[in-house]
Amino acid sequence: MRWSAALFAVAFALPAIAADDVPAPPRPGATAPRFSLQDQDGRWRSLDEYTGHWVVLYFYPKDGTPGCTKEVCAFRDHIDKVRAAGAQVIGVSVDDVASHAKFAKEQHVPFPLLADNEQTTARAYGVLTSKLGFHYARRDTFIIDPQGKVAKHYQDVDPEKNVGQVLADLESLKAAAAK
Repeated sequence: MRWSAALFAVAFALPAIAADDVPAPPRPGATAPRFSLQDQDGRWRSLDEYTGHWVVLYFYPKDGTPGCTKEVCAFRDHIDKVRAAGAQVIGVSVDDVASHAKFAKEQHVPFPLLADNEQTTARAYGVLTSKLGFHYARRDTFIIDPQGKVAKHYQDVDPEKNVGQVLADLESLKAAAAK
């Protein structure tokens, strides 16, 4: 394990505190904060390109750590089911593009991992937190509807079970939206 990853693991074991000036997460029904971030291939991605589609936007603390690896693999392993449910998956952390490129290659990630290394998107979604001076995104997931509104927010998710929750809720959210 690299030194920074080991130090992050120690820091992650301590209680988290909210980073300065972090707003509350957007509530269901609120317009999802817009973003423009680079993915693991250096391509700029924005929420606007997903208008008209359901989006599963999940935030995670750090590439290559055990929980984050479990989470990305859970979404990877169920990507066909998520897409069949009519949604696109996007992962976000405060790691940089190079870190995402390495992580995505190692884990065979078939969806964008966005680099929020300036922490603006994690802050806008109310998920930026810190321990021992390390800033990172809390493990939260948002389902965003085709109109760009937050439909559901999961806070401090279980990295292996969240995809199942998302799949179950996507069906009920889509049914409610169709009424």
